[in-house]
Amino acid sequence: MTIYQHITEFAGLPVVNFEPAMELPADPTAVAWRIATGYDSDEVFPKLVELFLAAVDPAAVRALVVGSWDDPFDTPPPVDLLVSLAPRLTNLRALFLGEMTFEECEISWIQQGDVTALLTAYPALEVLRVRGAEELVLTSVRHTALRELAFESGGLPGTVVRAVGECDLPALRHLELWLGSPNYRGDATIDDLAPILAGTRLPALRYLGLRDAQIADEVAAAVAVAPVVARLETLDLSLGTLGDEGAAALLAGQPLTHLRRLDLHHHFVDRELADRLTAELVGVDVDLSDPQQPDEDGDRYVAVSE
Repeated sequence: MTIYQHITEFAGLPVVNFEPAMELPADPTAVAWRIATGYDSDEVFPKLVELFLAAVDPAAVRALVVGSWDDPFDTPPPVDLLVSLAPRLTNLRALFLGEMTFEECEISWIQQGDVTALLTAYPALEVLRVRGAEELVLTSVRHTALRELAFESGGLPGTVVRAVGECDLPALRHLELWLGSPNYRGDATIDDLAPILAGTRLPALRYLGLRDAQIADEVAAAVAVAPVVARLETLDLSLGTLGDEGAAALLAGQPLTHLRRLDLHHHFVDRELADRLTAELVGVDVDLSDPQQPDEDGDRYVAVSE
């Protein structure tokens, strides 16, 4: 699965792409603003941001989607710029850093950096989503407002996964980690996930997505006995290489009938086990769409890598 299209909604708001001299929406608080420089743009990213804040009252910005920032292949994201704007963006509640299609930059090529300062600079932030994991860094923080945290990648470093587990996030309801492939520096292990699966620092968690995982069978086996699962409404193991071993572990593990949704789409589970999952989880919305087949060498691949 390649990311072909930009999102059209973020944090429950329609996304509007900012362009200089555009006609502004009647209510600038009712949209998620997207700021990005394209291939043929005459603006550099900081200048475009200033034009945006000159046109739109900074206090009216509730959600911000940051797309391409001039040269995302080689240039770190504008974290320092966003941090410097915190005194002006006083009502920012949702931020997406790196919302790009493959034509702008492949997900595994997007340069990131240390995003911790975004959480410390915006203590009222409720949603943080980051796409790309090249040079991505997170250090443990306490953040009492954050409800949704997501890292999309073709390969998520174990250091980032461990840092998430070390964070104190009492309000977090949605955690989404695209673990990816070791071919793209996705080296997280089950041990790295252990604090998350224990759930001690995530008392409000209701959605757990351990997605796009080359180690999906190992993840499923760990999830099958994980304490955090008992409080979830949605368990999402989609986009990875889940096979018969992982499906069998889910069937043999703790009851999952309390879930509203079990998302396993893009999987390598045989039909018999898939049917058993659906039959035994009565009342659960089990998504086993998009079944895959191993290649001629028997290899299985995640949906999102490069």
